[in-house]
Amino acid sequence: MTRVGETTRAGRPVRQRASTPAASGVLVRRWALVLVGIATIVVLFVFASDPGGRSSPPAVPSSGTGTTSTVSQAASTIPAGLPGMPPVLNSNDIYAADRPGALSPVVKNFPSLVYVPNSESDTVSVIDPTTYKVVNTFPVGGLPQHVVPSWDLRTLWVTNDQGNSLTPVDPATGKPGAPVPVEDPYNMYFTPDGRYAIVVAEALKRLDFRDAHTMQLVHSLPVPCEGADHADFSADGTYMIVSCEFSSQMLKVDVAHQQLVGTLTIPGSSPQDVKTSPDGKVFYEADLKANGLYEIDGSSFRVIGFIPTGKGAHGLYVSRDSRYMYVSNRGEGSVSLVDLSSRSVATTWHIPGGGSPDMGGVSADGRVLWLTGRYNSDVYAIDTTSGQLLARIPVGHGPHGLSVYPQPGRYSLGHTGVFR
Repeated sequence: MTRVGETTRAGRPVRQRASTPAASGVLVRRWALVLVGIATIVVLFVFASDPGGRSSPPAVPSSGTGTTSTVSQAASTIPAGLPGMPPVLNSNDIYAADRPGALSPVVKNFPSLVYVPNSESDTVSVIDPTTYKVVNTFPVGGLPQHVVPSWDLRTLWVTNDQGNSLTPVDPATGKPGAPVPVEDPYNMYFTPDGRYAIVVAEALKRLDFRDAHTMQLVHSLPVPCEGADHADFSADGTYMIVSCEFSSQMLKVDVAHQQLVGTLTIPGSSPQDVKTSPDGKVFYEADLKANGLYEIDGSSFRVIGFIPTGKGAHGLYVSRDSRYMYVSNRGEGSVSLVDLSSRSVATTWHIPGGGSPDMGGVSADGRVLWLTGRYNSDVYAIDTTSGQLLARIPVGHGPHGLSVYPQPGRYSLGHTGVFR
């Protein structure tokens, strides 16, 4: 294994020097010192002159250590692209299929609704986005956490964490069906080829690969961290990056082989939502304690930057034109608009009267950002042009991962709606 962070002053991995004749050894060492010194100056200069508006990751008080990453040799076996995954439409924008109104034929006739899982009420509230009114509420299993669109777009799954079940919802009618027994479904994703659902079993410390349609267990992958909660996939679908909220870690998982290939520790952090940049080069990790976004290079699996946003950064949502990312700052009742080209905050919107914006999604036309008020028992509808609060809608207690449905896209990777 290679431990990132054990480097020379020039920033290169430590390597054993080959033996040389004594006569030339002194000269080689002298030149090496000169080159190391030059390289150090160059690295410091580049770091200090970074034009992107980013800052280095916040210092970790009293930790005495920086971020560390371990990547197993199995990482080299990850294929060039995940077989069976629909081809990327634009190599510079993995969200190219998510443009305003670009609904799949599968969902174009579904009614536009907002589904809100109320974790503490064991119910789902259904909101009509045209009237901002709750039009239905139905019971589900214990502690529903997220409403997850299936890969084929035909079903919404309510993850009943403590109820050990998934409640299917027919998006053509908005009505629930009979629950399916599944252990500890805190969250759920789908492999980009559509073969497997990945149930994030937080309490059991597992990623359970299940048949995407029957939900029968195929393979259970134990994870070496606490609080595995959220994830996103690489542009080519070959690996996923998973956040571990309670152990300050990120995991890298080989999708095809369903195995762990890397662990990244960010001391003092509390990783939340994860989102891939449009060009696939950066994974953004919303961090509740650091109050911003860590930028992670997925290939080398190391932290490359940090963007301060606001207190309690939590949820991440890409705009319909792929230019911005909305960041819910749960601890201060605000939403930051991150410019994805400059990787800096363009503006921050504060919810009038405060709130606790958590998880949600963007309307099909891109005009409204919907977020739950996790600790306020309401839902916020926010104008994505002005940041104006359009409505504050009372729902059940502990609203969490709401899903706006339908949304544009060819297929769903899960969570509250990650479409490509």
